[in-house]
Amino acid sequence: MIVSDAPLPVVRSTADLRAVVDGWRAQGRSLAFVPTMGALHEGHLDLVREAGRRADQVVASVFVNPTQFAPHEDLGRYPRQEGQDAALLAGAGCHLMYAPFVEEMYPDGATTTISVGGPAEDLEGAFRPQMFGGVALVVAKLFNQVRPDVAIFGEKDWQQLAVIRRMVRDLDFPVEIVGVQTARDGHGLALSSRNAYLNEDRLAIARRLNGVLAEAAAKARTGAPLAAVEREAHAALLRAGFDRIDYVHVRDAATLRSFRSGVAEGPARVLAAAWLGTTRLIDNMAV
Repeated sequence: MIVSDAPLPVVRSTADLRAVVDGWRAQGRSLAFVPTMGALHEGHLDLVREAGRRADQVVASVFVNPTQFAPHEDLGRYPRQEGQDAALLAGAGCHLMYAPFVEEMYPDGATTTISVGGPAEDLEGAFRPQMFGGVALVVAKLFNQVRPDVAIFGEKDWQQLAVIRRMVRDLDFPVEIVGVQTARDGHGLALSSRNAYLNEDRLAIARRLNGVLAEAAAKARTGAPLAAVEREAHAALLRAGFDRIDYVHVRDAATLRSFRSGVAEGPARVLAAAWLGTTRLIDNMAV
C-alpha cells in the first residue's frame, strides 16, 4: 500500500515498491537510489540532489538496519523522525520514500548472511566486526528490491563506500556507485545523525577533528613517514579533548591497505574514529 498523505509517496513493501518502479521503467525512465537510516540532514539531501541530476526518478530508503549494530550499540536510541524525513526528501526532489518494517527486510526464519573482506577487514571492521556484513546484506537486498541504475553514497563513510564498491564488482550488481563529497557545518564538522547526541561543549571539541585530519593529510602529502603522522594526529586529538581514539590511519584510498613503504604513494586517505563520551565520530580526508 502506498501512503499518500505524507509529503511524498511512501511504500513499505517490496511489492508496492516494485509496482511504482516498474511503472517508471515502462515509461523508459532511469532510476537513482539513495539508501539512508533516516534522521536526515543536509548531507543526505546533497545525495538526493545528486541523484536527481543523474536520473529521471529518485527513490530514497529510510531503514535503521539492525544487522549492522552490535548488542551494545545505539540501535534503540538511533534518531528516528520519519515524518520530518519525508518532508526533507520531498523538498530535495525525491519522488518516493521506501520505509520498510524490519519484518519486510528480514522475514521470520531468514538466515542468509554476506561475508565481506578486503576493504572491510580493518579500521571500522576491527572495532565493529559485525557492521560491514550487515551493511553489505541490507544494501544487497535494497539493490535487488529497488533495482536502480545508479546509487548515491556519502564519502563521509569512506570505508563503507569502498566495501560497497567491492561488493558490487564481486557480485555483478548492474548499478553504478557514486560517492558524494562529505557535507560539513561552518566549522568543518562532518554532518552526522549522531551529532545530535552532543551537547555544546562536546560539539566544540568535535569541530576540531576536521582540522587535525587536514594537518595529517598535509603532512602525509609531503612524503612524511606515516607512522609519525599517525602518532602526531592521535596525540593532537587527545589534546583537543577527545576521550579516546580508536584509530587514525593513512591508507590507500581504494583498498584501504597500509603503504608498505611507510609513506603515501598514490591516492590516499586519512581516516579516524574518536569518542566523546558515549558518542563515536568518524571522519576522513583525502591526502
